[in-house]
Amino acid sequence: MQIINRCSMEFKSIPDNVGFARVAVAAFASQLDCTLPELEEIKVAVSEAVGNAIIHGYRNKPDKTIKITVTIYKEGLEIKVQDDGIGIADIDLAMQPAYSTDPERMGLGFVFMQSFSDRLQVDSAPGEGTTVTMFKHIGLRSAKARAN
Repeated sequence: MQIINRCSMEFKSIPDNVGFARVAVAAFASQLDCTLPELEEIKVAVSEAVGNAIIHGYRNKPDKTIKITVTIYKEGLEIKVQDDGIGIADIDLAMQPAYSTDPERMGLGFVFMQSFSDRLQVDSAPGEGTTVTMFKHIGLRSAKARAN
């Protein structure tokens, strides 16, 4: 796939940065021909991925780092959210609706990410962190960019 544009950022694992991440990714994604509902879906998916990194990956330790890379391709938008946290021992189990390692959470993060993405990939191993990659098919806004 041909890269049209790319943005990378990293920030501390504090809850205030969930809102920052969702707005920053949505602003970058607005280069595409997104509808308002699609932008809202992108924001929710990013919020869930970043929230999971903070709560589950880092167990709310505020001194850790979360990395996001957003790539625009002719075919759509790819969002990668990475942490170097505790990792996920059983990805299939973690992706089940209502499963959570925190009894106060609803366990719907991966459900939302999956329903708001055309492709969701989770790479993780205990002690090695987690990378969540979401891809959404959205057309480019300008005809000139589509032609390239």
